[in-house]
Amino acid sequence: MADYAIALLNMGGASDGEEVLVFLKNMFRDRHILRISFRPLRYLLAYLIASTRKSQALARYALIGNRSPLLSYSQSLARKLSKNAAVPVFIAMRYTRPFTSEAIKALQESGAKKLVLLPLYPQYSTATTLSSLECFYEEMKKAAFSLPIAVIDRFYDHPTYNACVIDQIKLVLGSKNPREFALIFSAHGLPQNVIDKGDPYQSECEAHAQILSKRLTLENIEFKDICLAYQSKVGPLKWITPSLDTTIKNLYNKGAKKALIVPLSFTIDNLETDYELSIDYRGRAKKTGYEEVLIARCPNDDDHFALALSELANAAAIIGDA
Repeated sequence: MADYAIALLNMGGASDGEEVLVFLKNMFRDRHILRISFRPLRYLLAYLIASTRKSQALARYALIGNRSPLLSYSQSLARKLSKNAAVPVFIAMRYTRPFTSEAIKALQESGAKKLVLLPLYPQYSTATTLSSLECFYEEMKKAAFSLPIAVIDRFYDHPTYNACVIDQIKLVLGSKNPREFALIFSAHGLPQNVIDKGDPYQSECEAHAQILSKRLTLENIEFKDICLAYQSKVGPLKWITPSLDTTIKNLYNKGAKKALIVPLSFTIDNLETDYELSIDYRGRAKKTGYEEVLIARCPNDDDHFALALSELANAAAIIGDA
């Protein structure tokens, strides 16, 4: 019997066309995404929004192989993490299978005495970290199941994790000269009013970009420019800035002809990286006039990333014993 278990929490992604509508409906039903307190109205709007966006989402998925790579990478990562930490690891998705309720059932059967909850979001946000944690706690309550829990609610400042991000930058650069490239750290955006209410996400993204910039300097990797931008804006609300689209244009106007975009808030590739960054924003940059646009991969199931998560989980489990 394992001393403790690990649950990796994430949003999920459609594994086929039929799951696209499931993902969209569940996402917009989330009160941390569609911030309407009256549940019947939120659910109705979620259905309408999901139905409206389904065809566009299907078209985008078709361009990346008709499925999100998130689940397959997560499964591979969980196996490596389980081997490194020598404990069972469960995947709990927020909006698609394997759902949180399924992970809790498997956790009960494992006989673990303690649990480490590890949302796979480097920076803390109510829209991601809190949403996933609340869902997990609610499903545990429904299952009338409890055990001691340690939570890792952010890890953007973890050295081994940041080494993984630097590795991805080096990998996509290859033998190219970094001084010829503007480096853009791209994070998923949020409505400005969410930040105004105290969500620390933007400040943690800024701190993360600074940490990575300093690591690059220490490794004598110099870029033409380094900046942080936000992608994925939808709807009429004001979102945090600068937007990735504006940043791409501004850097070009300042003389940049080559760009390297690095996903900052994602640890596993998904529609927002494989389509939005690699196809949509790359295409926009090319139309702007860029000669070359590189997109770094997320750490995904990299061995170094599995090591980073095992370090985080083991430390959390030890602290929980204190």
